[in-house]
Amino acid sequence: MKRFTFKGVLDNFRQSVSQPTKSEQPELVETLKTEHCQLARTARHGFPHQPTALAYDPIQRLVAIGTKSGAIRILGRPGVSVQVRHDPASGSGHHPSHGTFSTTGPAVIQLQFLINEGALVSATSDDSLHLWNIRQKRPDIVHSLKFQRERITCFHLPFQSKWLYVGTERGNVHIVNIESFSLSGYVINWNKAIELSCKTHPGPVIHISDCPTDPSKLLMGFESGLVVLWDLRTKVADSRFIASEPLRSVSWLSDGKQLISAHTDGSLYTWNSRAGPRPAPVSVTYPHAKGGREGKPECKAIQKVEWKSSTSGDPFVIFSGGLPQDRPGRSSSITVVHGRNTTVLEMEHNVVDFVALCDTPWTSAEEQDPHAIIVLLQNDLVIVDLLTPGFPCFENPYPMDIHESAVTCCLYMADCPGDLIPALYSVGAQGHTGFSKREWPINGGQWGSLAPSYAEIIVTGHVDGTVKFWDTSSLSLQVLYRLKTSKVFEKSRSKTLRPDGEHLAIKQLAMCPENRLLAIAGASGHVALFKFRRQEVSLETTVLGVPLFFDSTDEPQGSPSFGPGAANLEFCLRKEQPNPLSVRGGVYRRPPGFQVDLVCLSSWMDGEAPGSITALSVNSAYGLMAYGNDGGLVLIDIIQKSVLLSMASVDLYSSADPYTRLPRSPKRPTDSANSRAAADLDDNSVRSPSCDQVKCGIQISRTCGFILDKSDTAFTRSRSSSTSSLENHPNEAVTTLTFADTLARKLDTAVSASLWVGTSQGSVLVIVINLAAPGEPRLTQPVMVSPSGNIFRVKGSMLCVAFIEPSGNLISNPSEPWRDETKEARDQPARTGAAGGVGNDALSSDDQYTVMVSEKQARVVSLPSQTCLYRVNLAPAEGAFAVTANVVSLKDGPCLATFLSNGHIQVFSLPSLRPLMDVEFTPLVELNFQTSRQNLVDPMLNIWAQQQTSVNEDSVKIARNFRFTSHGHGMYLCSPSEMEKFTISSAFASTLGDLMGEMFMPCEMPEPPKEGFFKGLFGGGVRPLDREELFGESTGKAGRGVARHIPGPAANLETLTYKAGSVAAEVQKTRQALNERGDKLGMLEDRTQRMANEAENFSNAAHQLMVRCRERKWYQL
Repeated sequence: MKRFTFKGVLDNFRQSVSQPTKSEQPELVETLKTEHCQLARTARHGFPHQPTALAYDPIQRLVAIGTKSGAIRILGRPGVSVQVRHDPASGSGHHPSHGTFSTTGPAVIQLQFLINEGALVSATSDDSLHLWNIRQKRPDIVHSLKFQRERITCFHLPFQSKWLYVGTERGNVHIVNIESFSLSGYVINWNKAIELSCKTHPGPVIHISDCPTDPSKLLMGFESGLVVLWDLRTKVADSRFIASEPLRSVSWLSDGKQLISAHTDGSLYTWNSRAGPRPAPVSVTYPHAKGGREGKPECKAIQKVEWKSSTSGDPFVIFSGGLPQDRPGRSSSITVVHGRNTTVLEMEHNVVDFVALCDTPWTSAEEQDPHAIIVLLQNDLVIVDLLTPGFPCFENPYPMDIHESAVTCCLYMADCPGDLIPALYSVGAQGHTGFSKREWPINGGQWGSLAPSYAEIIVTGHVDGTVKFWDTSSLSLQVLYRLKTSKVFEKSRSKTLRPDGEHLAIKQLAMCPENRLLAIAGASGHVALFKFRRQEVSLETTVLGVPLFFDSTDEPQGSPSFGPGAANLEFCLRKEQPNPLSVRGGVYRRPPGFQVDLVCLSSWMDGEAPGSITALSVNSAYGLMAYGNDGGLVLIDIIQKSVLLSMASVDLYSSADPYTRLPRSPKRPTDSANSRAAADLDDNSVRSPSCDQVKCGIQISRTCGFILDKSDTAFTRSRSSSTSSLENHPNEAVTTLTFADTLARKLDTAVSASLWVGTSQGSVLVIVINLAAPGEPRLTQPVMVSPSGNIFRVKGSMLCVAFIEPSGNLISNPSEPWRDETKEARDQPARTGAAGGVGNDALSSDDQYTVMVSEKQARVVSLPSQTCLYRVNLAPAEGAFAVTANVVSLKDGPCLATFLSNGHIQVFSLPSLRPLMDVEFTPLVELNFQTSRQNLVDPMLNIWAQQQTSVNEDSVKIARNFRFTSHGHGMYLCSPSEMEKFTISSAFASTLGDLMGEMFMPCEMPEPPKEGFFKGLFGGGVRPLDREELFGESTGKAGRGVARHIPGPAANLETLTYKAGSVAAEVQKTRQALNERGDKLGMLEDRTQRMANEAENFSNAAHQLMVRCRERKWYQL
């Protein structure tokens, strides 16, 4: 007798659910292997979220922006940018190109370029200094210095100096060698900087700078208002400038004789740097003061000030803030004072930092002549032109207006038609007025040497109803076209609509790029279809009223609650109200581009809007559009502009409903109600109405089959329980819609048009669509809609449905090419039935494979036999689930790409669903800015149904902005103002080095300003300073425990590069010496030959003279 063991039971169970045998499996050769998959982040676009710091290199013409999350964005000319990030774990940083990284690190406090040296210094909130090497395409940290006892508040690196001054919260100033990142023994303590009679601490150091004409003089500004001029040689304070108000900023004049300080009361103090140990201010001004009741100015703090010299003699005083406290409207501003002219530039957002741009990096130049101001705002980057009257702004060429209105959903299309981008650009290019005519001043770096051969487009929907089209080919991003859907509707004064325009928010986007059809679904339950036209036309918009409110709540006593069609009957019993949105009526002019062709409006019930649209699809080959919400499905004929189907998800099942749906009312309906329901659901198919018809209905056949694997026992969407009852989930939402030419029925021998409907309960229903026969006019022939009789079941909510051929190729959605409808009717043949939906040759075996993907599971089913060939669970971790998934082409074959709630990206081969890649990408919790609640519940720890439902809703919002597309590309919204592209293709990842641009380009250093004769004669001009003698080894070593040196990831590479550079330099010197020696030898040989020739000529001349004079007498000479 065979012994009973648990191992044997498990083995038998595995065999019962194992993969099919080799004889049953299709003989497909899969070309994708593990080495073909590699995760790499390719580019980040948009405005850096929550900026904190700004730096500028005047020679390289580069800008660096630091953020609160520890990221640094370096910008050159449009199309040249790179993102680096500080690592919070190790204190180092890296370029986020491969693998995963945390999106939150230590905040960036300050940035400063090593001008024209290809390096950048950053200070972070964890009291660390970092040296970045930006000479390479992927910048990385060379050295880091972690302060152990003091907090860093500011730092300053003089031009062409290797010694960095670091100010701390305790009021001390430390000096760091920039080459070795080691501390010097030279320290300026706060108690030596203040007067002996002062008994209070001056506060943190908030400003450090050296004198433009005397590097031995160091200026230190303390928060309390004390400014100290320190002599580095004598180690004493030369002058102490004491103000009555706390300090915010200090700036030198280029001659080094005067300085200006900005304070919290909106005042500017001007000081003479050579007026003695404790000078009084030369002047105290309140640029924007109006005076209070007692004459005391009431102004806001001036956060930063810069003092620049000019050729005209009148210096520029540029500062931020300082406006009166009672000033209405915006309080953020930049003020430019030049001579007697004062210009106030009001900003739309708070000013974070600004930098005045000068052509020379030398601070001692007598003529600095600032030509522009870079202003970093909380939500924008602005550059003001100082050379054009009126100080206009430059037109920003960077894609930094993604967050102009909050992004609600995205589409990502790679390998789209080549003529689509030029067409969008031709209608979207508009000349903007009011901007400066001069060239954008940030033009450093160089573009990459390689560009992909296919076009990519990203479409973003926004909360104000705007749709933007972006060209994202290569690693750049450029806006092509803007569509404002608000122009389709009249301005409503209804109190039910929000005045901020959120009722027009785009919730779903669907596009047919071949035919240039665009469908949008809004927050008010409205759906609009747009067609692309090159010329402006004057048309009237067609409006369809579509019932979309499928109620499932408790009804009053006596209401019908059971049986098919109950939801539709309940809908009729409720109070119907017209949609507050009103479509713009009549014939009106529409500009070129996407023009509205059809609008579907749904009625409201009892003042409540219909459920949000959860799925949307449009197909140009069929001329159909389908969309669904949390309760039902709608099918629209966009050619005949009529409603083909509008019914609840419950009624799509009919008698084949696999669920035990609990009654919504304890009292059964009356017999008359049941008879009315039976009478309404009499037919089992329906056709679309012709031009003279208005209404239609549909009935799903009661003979529907139900396909379910025996191993599946749970039908619920809930991720924490496995009950087949729908008590907690009464509604079944439509989550995915796919039009395709498929073998919908088991006995089909030819493909036919069909609509595959996936629901939140894991059901996939197939609706067969009978179109007009090829050659017949599509506009007048009816469209027949009928069920296929099959229902597929998958665990979890459905995410996508795709189809592949036996050869392994991905079957694309049927489509028609775009035609210009504005041409004359004689040039355009009448549209006929689609020929791709009917096949003439009978199929002898399974000819298609459908891939059904839910949040829990993926299955491959053969058609038409409807046999489940492969199955895999997508979320092996407890409580995890797939947020989004898509079947995309990668290299020469299709694959399934999924993003899980635990932050992983999984890739499976098709059709065998063999794992190819499973890597950590980014945690789902770090994308919670897209949700209504900022503290997103962790699904790994969640067990309550109510919390689980909210997590599901949040994951749906995140899935709208997380997309996979062809060629293994993907994108997601990584912050409210940024989107990031990535790839799972190792072939594309290997080309990133050629696609990325060069940040650092060799440039000649400008010559220092020339000193006048009298300055040199009387001891003026710049005085040299040997900092190595002051701060070097002679000063001793720094105290132990003050700071800890951390070698960066690029330290070894930097050392090898330095050594290699040294050897190369020596070889170059030797080669140059040999060349010089050869040149000298050649010159010597030429001289020798020339002397020999001259000697020979002299000998010939002497011989001729001798012959001529030989026969002459002495008196004849």
